[in-house]
Amino acid sequence: MVIDTSSQSLPAIAKKVRDNALLLATLSETDRNYALETIASALQEASPKILEANIADYQTAKAMLLPGALCERLQLTPSKLKSAIAGILDVAKLPDPLGAVEIHRQLDEGLILKRITCPVGVLGVIFEARPDALIQITSLAIKSGNGVILKGGKEAIKTCQTLVEIIKYALGKTAVNPDVVQLLTTREEIQSLLSLDQYVNLIIPRGSNEFVRYIQNNTNIPVLGHADGICHIYVDGEADINKAVAVTVDAKTQYPAACNTVETLLVHQNIAPAFLPPLASALEKKGVELRGDETTRQYISVTAATEEDWRTEYSDLILAIKIVDSLESAIDHIQSYGSKHTEAIITENHPTAETFLHRVDAAGVFHNCSTRFADGFRYGFGAEVGISTQKLPPRGPVGLEGLVTYKYRLIGDGHVVATYTGENARPFTHTNI
Repeated sequence: MVIDTSSQSLPAIAKKVRDNALLLATLSETDRNYALETIASALQEASPKILEANIADYQTAKAMLLPGALCERLQLTPSKLKSAIAGILDVAKLPDPLGAVEIHRQLDEGLILKRITCPVGVLGVIFEARPDALIQITSLAIKSGNGVILKGGKEAIKTCQTLVEIIKYALGKTAVNPDVVQLLTTREEIQSLLSLDQYVNLIIPRGSNEFVRYIQNNTNIPVLGHADGICHIYVDGEADINKAVAVTVDAKTQYPAACNTVETLLVHQNIAPAFLPPLASALEKKGVELRGDETTRQYISVTAATEEDWRTEYSDLILAIKIVDSLESAIDHIQSYGSKHTEAIITENHPTAETFLHRVDAAGVFHNCSTRFADGFRYGFGAEVGISTQKLPPRGPVGLEGLVTYKYRLIGDGHVVATYTGENARPFTHTNI
């Protein structure tokens, strides 16, 4: 059953998750994988019920005239649900992230150090309209031995409640305590959740720019995420035009609401006359609105772009185009306006590509391929908890490796530090085993 937060305080709920997460961390990989397989089976069996709940949420969202991009993220189609369930099984097949020995070192005879991977603890996941994110994150949390407190947006409440009820029912058939997964249902609980640094170890927000920025600015708990997904493609003067058109169309139209969709296209002035007309034709057939700088408008008929367009994540069928005179100009623009998410170059000149890949500061830097590949599933992570644009790791699409930390285990036999200090100090051996 989904927890009734009206009868329990949020600290009590968080403590329950933490306590059960500590137990989850002690279970074998076999137990955790079986739990995931059981969840996948239960969700598959209950697919009609899940889709019915999602249709109700989607219809309500449309009636409330919520933004189109939000409604698109909310909608859980049969294929999207099937893919999310398959992702659970993919996670189960991944190597166990827990208990890996990263350092095994003899400090001295009988004094052995190990650095071993372990869970982060409790994840607080807050998302606006992504019920498939609930499935992905829950599966990654269980595989990595973490508890999870989920807070979905009100626009997805029926879907989220249905999903968590099924997940907790499935966990009841396994060694994993169902209380390791909890769902919050009211907006007022968000601020309370953000204050629970005693129990919650990591906050993962999924949603709009404003939403993620709010989370980042209102908690002392570490936040994994990104506020903006302003991605660029630079079409170099030595690009293959057919490749450039195909990649740009895919990066803009394959799923416009995604954070890894291209928002600004930078085009070298030498290729612009030949490249822009076929590109405009291909994008217009897909219903894309084009906005361009003054030079772009000399080659194709588009709306005039403003300074604000270079700063905007549209999450829609809108693309801004700017003509640049060099690779340096393209990189300067990206460094000025990019959000360090994903940036791509289209060129047949490999030294130019290498310069771009080395110089551009972003979580993902691509050559001759769509920005839409920036995704945990496509990277072979099974699923992702989100995409991080922070400089320190984890960075980019975050899978299991972003949900584990490590602890140092030191085993001795009465060893004391005094032996290794002073005039007659004994030296350490520091030998890797």
